Amino acid sequence: MRHTRSIAAAAVAACFGGLVLLPSPAQAAKGSVHLYKIYYDSPGKDNRSNSSLNGEYVQIRNTTKSAVSLKGWVLSDKANHKYVFGSYTLGKGKTVTIRTGKGKNTGSTRYQGRRAYVWNNDKDTATLKKASGSKVDTCSYNSTKVDYKVC
Repeated sequence: MRHTRSIAAAAVAACFGGLVLLPSPAQAAKGSVHLYKIYYDSPGKDNRSNSSLNGEYVQIRNTTKSAVSLKGWVLSDKANHKYVFGSYTLGKGKTVTIRTGKGKNTGSTRYQGRRAYVWNNDKDTATLKKASGSKVDTCSYNSTKVDYKVC
């Protein structure tokens, strides 16, 4: 009889212990600002034309329930090429695309203004940090079989 009670007690403890480790529905519903997609191998030849440079990009998505200021946030690759957001707010539920080449910034697309590619065609790591330097998200890829990675 004691053995049965101790097994039952252990099962109850394991169940409650597991529940403590799970996020609450409120935590899960908060969402995040995160790297969503890296299109690292632009279509066609890599000829450094502006349209080819803009064919590689990173998308950042805001799944929170409010707009988030990205002022001072940094997007970088493994070689430490950096794009620093100026005054910019990413709306709730919105995605922003950061293209490598030149163009006119809009609410949904930002341009780094570079004349050379940032994202390696075979492997690299994107890192997103807040202005304070704290890491928000990373996304790595290691493939030449596809041209993009959904993070």
